[in-house]
Amino acid sequence: MTEYNASTDFLPNPRERTGSMSLGGTPTENGAPTNGAAAPLSAGAGSPTTATMQPADVSKDVQDVLTSEIGIVTMLNRLKQSIASAREFAAFLSKRAKLEEEQANGIKKLAKITTESMHRSEHLGGSFLQAYDNMMAVHERMAENGLQFAASLHQMHEDLHELAAIADKNRKGWKQNGLAAEQRVADIEAQMRKSQAKYHSLAEEYDRVRTGDTGGQKGGKMFGFKGPKSAAQHEEDLLRKVQAADQDYQTKVQILQTEKGELVDRTRPEAIKALQDIIKECDSGLLLQMQKFASFNEKLLLSNGLSISPLKNAKGPLARPADAQSLRDIVLAVDSDKDLNDYIRSNHSKVPPQTGEPKYEQHPVLSRSSGAPIQIQQPQVPAVQPMGQPMGQPGAPPPQMRPQSSLPSSPAGQPQFAHRQQPSVNQGFAGSPGMGPMMSGGQRPSSRGQPPQHERNFSHSSMTSQQGIAPGQQQYPPQGPNVPNSRFNSSGNAGSLSSQQGPPQLGALPFQTSSGSPAPGQDRSSQGVTSPVQQQPPNGASGPLSLSQGSQAPAPQMPPARPVFGVSLQRLYERDGLAVPMVVYQCIQAVDLFGLNVEGIYRLSGSVPHVNRLKAMFDTDSSSPALDFRNPENFFHDVNSVAGLLKQFFRDLPDPLLTREHYSAFIDAAKNDDDIVRRDSLHAIINSLPDPNYATLRALTLHLYRVMDSSHLTRMNSQNLAIVFGPTLMGTSAQGHIADAGWQVRVVDTILQNTYQIFDDD
Repeated sequence: MTEYNASTDFLPNPRERTGSMSLGGTPTENGAPTNGAAAPLSAGAGSPTTATMQPADVSKDVQDVLTSEIGIVTMLNRLKQSIASAREFAAFLSKRAKLEEEQANGIKKLAKITTESMHRSEHLGGSFLQAYDNMMAVHERMAENGLQFAASLHQMHEDLHELAAIADKNRKGWKQNGLAAEQRVADIEAQMRKSQAKYHSLAEEYDRVRTGDTGGQKGGKMFGFKGPKSAAQHEEDLLRKVQAADQDYQTKVQILQTEKGELVDRTRPEAIKALQDIIKECDSGLLLQMQKFASFNEKLLLSNGLSISPLKNAKGPLARPADAQSLRDIVLAVDSDKDLNDYIRSNHSKVPPQTGEPKYEQHPVLSRSSGAPIQIQQPQVPAVQPMGQPMGQPGAPPPQMRPQSSLPSSPAGQPQFAHRQQPSVNQGFAGSPGMGPMMSGGQRPSSRGQPPQHERNFSHSSMTSQQGIAPGQQQYPPQGPNVPNSRFNSSGNAGSLSSQQGPPQLGALPFQTSSGSPAPGQDRSSQGVTSPVQQQPPNGASGPLSLSQGSQAPAPQMPPARPVFGVSLQRLYERDGLAVPMVVYQCIQAVDLFGLNVEGIYRLSGSVPHVNRLKAMFDTDSSSPALDFRNPENFFHDVNSVAGLLKQFFRDLPDPLLTREHYSAFIDAAKNDDDIVRRDSLHAIINSLPDPNYATLRALTLHLYRVMDSSHLTRMNSQNLAIVFGPTLMGTSAQGHIADAGWQVRVVDTILQNTYQIFDDD
């Protein structure tokens, strides 16, 4: 029997490919390449195989099976098993390759994403970042090894699939040829046996006729003569039939001998030999791929191990760069203390300059004699003074009293303002932030329908005669139940202001009264009209303010430096450059952070003193760090006051957010019963709004939609929010019809329900 080599004789050359992880020749245990022939098929399922099989070593049982009629069928069944095993292993390799490829790609993608994310400024840097990059580089090398392993497995799958297909094709061919020859011999043998049986039957009948034995026949048949033939004629007929049957039987035997000899000597051995070769080729190819699979697994694990922990001073294929670090070395190289110090050192350039220890310096105005008069000059454009800063502190030198005829006194505890000439008190204070409590009866005029009332009607002033207050210091007076506006400092013993010789005095304005000072301790809510503020020049050259002994100077109410409330959106946009006013942005931010779980948000009113103080602070400097509402301390931990401040801003707009120009169009659109037509009509009108109005409406609507999403906590659905914001955002019509209130609610409700159809969320 011919000797075969499993790695060269049975695998086609075109399929002998080597990938990046290919081993070339398949090693054996002793390092020599495989060069043994596959064992022939044995009768038992677990029969042993040897490296070389000579014909003399073939057992008699195996040879008997191979040379018998079942030899071809047996070999066909064995080849079918080899093909099925090769296909099953090929399917395993294909699935394993896909899993390895998915895992490697996933690791590679994850390493890339986390590396990019770690390079952002909000993560650590320094040695930690470098170690993290090196650690991700190790993962990328492991991913590359996995991709190479997957590619090799895929190539092995293709080779095995092709090998099984060729073997199956050859099996079908030899099955047809080999079994056809076996079937032909079996058919000839059956014909021969049929002819033999006929020949024997005629011979026995002829013998009975010839001997005259006409008695009982075998099987109980009777022999009789039919027809006119005589016994001699009948004997001759039987003799001719016997001779013809003998000739036919002899011919069939000769044909069977010829065909069977051809089958046994040539056809069957050829089929057996071919099937043996195909089986050996298939088995050898399958075994070779299994050996390669084992080797590739070893190489994958070894490559990953060397990526995690490289060998020192290794040579050959295992050599690594001299500076290659193991994963443990990479992690141990992180120096947290050094990273912390480097980060702190990088901020050294941001350290503010040293200003020295704070030192008290008394103002020259207060250092003069107590008899110095108060000098008042005309108002000038001063530096902005923080709202609510007190005039003085207890213990200051008592100033002199000025004559009553010089200037009318103000009620106790109320600040005095220097105003421009105004026709009435109501117009002078209606638009001032936080001035509601100073009006007669505590009423605030309507902010809609009368835009001129929202203009700031008083000049900027600077109070420089503050006792005991260092520059830049800001103090807020204590709040009490009898003080509706926390920015005003009340005093129970405030005397009248007096002035002696000095610069020309500012006369009383038309709306000022000439009555004397009220009794000390009188509630300022019972007073009529407030008196103006005595204003001094910014340089502090005027005389000191004279107050009665034991009294405290009232806090000056300064005009807004950069007014926000009562200013049109277009004016705010041109001045501040913000499409959405800062007060709207901060209020929305505060409610988003702290109000989405508050029941009745926007429906419940906040604290009036809190709202007034926040309003004054926004009118002073809306970009102040104290107005960063991400810190709840900045709005007194009262999110309802923030909601009230936001509604107050929209109510104070000279022109409502949805504008009076489009008021009638909004009402007409709301009267459409078709939801789609009503939505599209409102959408078209909203698109025609001025840019600041559109941007502010969009920000507010998206915010209110988030409040709606939390309606299970806030109990504020679109209908409830529309009831609150309908009149606030639309104002009133020129005719002021109360019947429009329902349509206003419907306008806002439709906008809220179709938020993402009208506005984009980017």
